[in-house]
Amino acid sequence: MPASELRTHLRTCPLCEAMCGLEVTTEGDQVTRIRPDREDVWSKGYICPKGAVLADLHHDPDRLRTPLIRDGKQWREVSWDEAFETIAQRLHPVLESHGIGAVTAYIGNPTAHNFSLSRYVGAFMPMSTLPIIYSAGTVDQWPKNVSSALMYGGMWTIPTPDLDRTDYLLVLGANPSASQGSLLAAADILGRFDAILARSGRIVVIDPRRTATVDHASEWVPIQPGTDAALLAAMVNVLFAEGLVDPGRLAELANGIDRVQGLCRAFTPQSVEASCAIPAETIRRITRELAAAKTAAVYGRIGTCNQEFGTLASWLVDVVNFLTGNLDRPGGSMFANPIAWSLTTIHPPDQPPGFAFGRWKSRVRGAPEVLGQYPVSCLAEEISTPGEGQIKALITIAGNPVISSPDAGKLDAALPLLDCMVSVDNYLNETTRHADVILPGLSPFEQPHYDELLWSWAVRNAGNYSEAIFPPEPGRLAEWEILLTLAAIISGAKPSEIDCHVLDDLYFSGLVGLIVADESSAIAGRDPGEIVRMTGGTGPDRLLDFTIRSGPYGDHYERNTDGLTLAKLRERPHGVDMGALEPRIPDILRTPSGKIELAPEHIVADLPRLEARLGRREDGLVLVSRRHLRSNNSWMHNVEKLVRGRDRCTLMIHPDDAARIGIREGGTARVASKSGTIEAPVEITDEMMPGVVCLPHGWGHDREGIRLNVATRHAGVNNNLIAPGDLVDVPSGNAVVNGIPVDVTPA
Repeated sequence: MPASELRTHLRTCPLCEAMCGLEVTTEGDQVTRIRPDREDVWSKGYICPKGAVLADLHHDPDRLRTPLIRDGKQWREVSWDEAFETIAQRLHPVLESHGIGAVTAYIGNPTAHNFSLSRYVGAFMPMSTLPIIYSAGTVDQWPKNVSSALMYGGMWTIPTPDLDRTDYLLVLGANPSASQGSLLAAADILGRFDAILARSGRIVVIDPRRTATVDHASEWVPIQPGTDAALLAAMVNVLFAEGLVDPGRLAELANGIDRVQGLCRAFTPQSVEASCAIPAETIRRITRELAAAKTAAVYGRIGTCNQEFGTLASWLVDVVNFLTGNLDRPGGSMFANPIAWSLTTIHPPDQPPGFAFGRWKSRVRGAPEVLGQYPVSCLAEEISTPGEGQIKALITIAGNPVISSPDAGKLDAALPLLDCMVSVDNYLNETTRHADVILPGLSPFEQPHYDELLWSWAVRNAGNYSEAIFPPEPGRLAEWEILLTLAAIISGAKPSEIDCHVLDDLYFSGLVGLIVADESSAIAGRDPGEIVRMTGGTGPDRLLDFTIRSGPYGDHYERNTDGLTLAKLRERPHGVDMGALEPRIPDILRTPSGKIELAPEHIVADLPRLEARLGRREDGLVLVSRRHLRSNNSWMHNVEKLVRGRDRCTLMIHPDDAARIGIREGGTARVASKSGTIEAPVEITDEMMPGVVCLPHGWGHDREGIRLNVATRHAGVNNNLIAPGDLVDVPSGNAVVNGIPVDVTPA
């Protein structure tokens, strides 16, 4: 094959917050090699095993390329016109008989990593007028959204540790060795950890499991699952008791410092040590080290969110950073200033300033609404329980809740009861097998890429645009076109009369009008029509150009001639780096007071529940979750290169617990909760602290009717089958999937 037929493309990996730069070599329509882009200004040549196998996802024979309609247990490929007509034929009778309240949607985690979906879910929801949606967010980061909304006035105003300049890092509920950053965008985080140690810094990891991250840290402190909030409250107690509070310039920009002191007075190190399984003196020492460090940051992630006191833990992470003077300063916990601002940062129009919660309650359980959503575990009962308001139709968008939601078995049983189910998904998986119609999106290599939200918590202000590598097959629709068409169908339109490009123009014009009316915008007061005319392209490219040009480094539509545009970004395929993070308070604050709210009533009202927890002892075992470097929730299990080798879907258990129970290495254990029982192979390891067992999430590919030929050969077990759906963090409604009481016996 002549060398001229080989082409090299530069791409950003779309799988996680690392956003690694890739160099992709193609020969015709085949990807022949993927290696790191060593000139990428962001990742500087770093890559993980998942990014190296994106070609396997693109060429996967199981990936859907054509819409499917289900006839009984059989599927048939159809045209896009027939697919949308079928959706209308099934959905419109539901709307006519039961109203819009009988229709809902589930938004999956991959949405945040997709060029179209990330920008157009925000159009789909208001255009479809769905009154409530469900999402993977209520199994993941909803507590952090709640604390950020109330403390700073924006649910996505999330501070990130300034890893490259910090001297002391306290890590809770995070394992970058498996997942890189989470609500922390950085490539090669373990390399950054090593750099902290090399400059004589210190890293302390708080985790019930001695993960591989600990190999890049100074100290591991095991903790009883679900008690991170108690530990952090005790640290606040020590800071005040020992006169270590020093918020610096932010003292005049915050409300509630004295109240926080009073609220945490009961949480002494002695009062929490039994519950946390951390000695009181260790708590004091870590607090003193943190306060004495030249620069320091506390970083808490998913393990601090999807637990019993997720909102309190998420809030207290920021409180400790504030009290030690490490919020919004170099080397501390800072706020990014992305090149292209995220559409999700627009204040929800239905929310009052300062945010309100519990504005309505779910029909069956009476669960209060939080940030427009109910706990995802409510979805099954809302489908299966007859009566006024019963859900009759469901749209799933890039999600697999039959695997990823608590009480997964109940949802699996409920989905066949729907009158209409539509899935926007690239696979026939455990969830989409129940759909009436599946609408496939494009491969990552068939569309451009620029992460929409992730740069909002990046460790540097940077950006990188990727061109599509392959043109879509003729007639294929991008996800943004699919979403706009679905929204119109839900609104009652006939598919033959829908022009999604007209809808896109309406959406974009409305967005421009909203932004020019915002006094804080760089284009405030401009003529909306002029801005619309000056913004080229269509779909997500047009939105990206707009958010770049109206962003902090943009050309502000020719008012700043040296500023960035999408066209200029395209000319720099290795990306642009606008520099290190800088202090941004008070500019970012959108609270009614214009100050940081350190003691929001909705959050601190949950402290008595935490105080009551201190008297409870866990006599049995508790279950926590985990992820592997070669896994990405349930996405990547159909790639042979990632799943081959030893079984990674094992029950990890401490040797003392295994001996007491009578289970052996390589044997099978029965794990039971109040919600169900599963069986899993046993891995005995002193990585686990005694009293805690661990299963990975995202597995369980043993369902009939799925089309995942590799994944079914490595099925594993679904730990969400034993995650009780009624266990939630009270202020946020986020699922509790870490710290579940279980019984473990030999199978």
